Amino acid sequence: MNATVALPAIEKSSRRRSLIAGCGAHAVHDGLTDVIYVLLPIWQTQFALSYAQIGLLRGAYSGTMAAFQLVASRAAKRWGRMPMLVGGTALAGAAYLVVGQATGLAMLLLALLLGGLGASTQHPLASSMITEAYEEGGGVKQALSQYNFAGDIGKTLIPGLVGLLLTIVSWRASATLLGLLGLMAAGLLWWLIPGQFPAPTASKQAKSITGAGSATGLRALILTGTLDSAVRMGFLTFLPFLLQAKGAGTAGIGLALTMLFIGGAFGKLFCGYLGARLGMMKTVWLTETSTALLIVAAVYLPLAGLMVMLPVLGMVLNGTSSVLYGTVPDLAGAARREQAFALFYTGTIGGGAVAPVVFGGIGDAWGVPMAVMLLAGLLWVTLPLAWVVQRGVEEKV
Repeated sequence: MNATVALPAIEKSSRRRSLIAGCGAHAVHDGLTDVIYVLLPIWQTQFALSYAQIGLLRGAYSGTMAAFQLVASRAAKRWGRMPMLVGGTALAGAAYLVVGQATGLAMLLLALLLGGLGASTQHPLASSMITEAYEEGGGVKQALSQYNFAGDIGKTLIPGLVGLLLTIVSWRASATLLGLLGLMAAGLLWWLIPGQFPAPTASKQAKSITGAGSATGLRALILTGTLDSAVRMGFLTFLPFLLQAKGAGTAGIGLALTMLFIGGAFGKLFCGYLGARLGMMKTVWLTETSTALLIVAAVYLPLAGLMVMLPVLGMVLNGTSSVLYGTVPDLAGAARREQAFALFYTGTIGGGAVAPVVFGGIGDAWGVPMAVMLLAGLLWVTLPLAWVVQRGVEEKV
């Protein structure tokens, strides 16, 4: 049960602004992160890149984002959450301005490293900002659910719009517009984010002291999320090339990613409700098994069949992450919640950064279909890990 208490109008306004700011930051950052998938095939042709180099570019952004999340969390305690989140968003936007001027692999790599550094501020700071804003009056999980959904809206709209935009203007002009979007978002965040939050009440402080959490369950949860993210990012890296091999053009790839992310957005909402009914373990087993089977099917289906299947694949591909993310507060003590969020995101984004590089090399050696099949096989490892997570949740209860 989620108990709620009456709140002053000023605090309600602060909560609402925090939620809007966090959701907006998530949408923009996730859109700027995933639009890279639309640009990868163009960069490969423009700069004669191998699959390993493509994986390096994708991994550079995600890897830097993962590596600096704990640093961003600590830096926010020293310099403030709002300056770090606004500055990180502005840096991510500026990185795309550099992308628009890139003349080769080295410049692209530098720009994506800068973009990942800016993006590292978003997940730990926005999620902890929303958690802090809603903890006193209740509704943390509902607010975080909206935050997660907003990220998928960004993943859906921005790559889809850029895919359509590429039929009219060059990829350099598109990258420049993405950079301006990031800078505008930074300005809006500076205006939206409240200056401060109410101090914790005594009951909240007591809860922080007594909430010990489950270390074993949390470690298993982070590993499960890391493997799930590795498969998701690896598959998304190869999907444009699977589509190309089946005859899709640039606009078709943009449309396919849009369909996948639409399914993923609704999958996060649907799997959240499903997890509440079936429990974390059964839901993860269902979504991960379905994802593995559908990824294998993606290799063999013709283009029309793959396009029809993509929304369903998106639901299970992204739905698992929503269930896992919602379990973090159940396993982490209240005093370690922000650190737990940072560790979870570091693991999941780190897995997503490493997978394109590793499986890009496999794609060069054995071909894209074999790399995709191996990604599907990796999901079976998450099933016993989900059982360990479930035991940790039960022990804490």
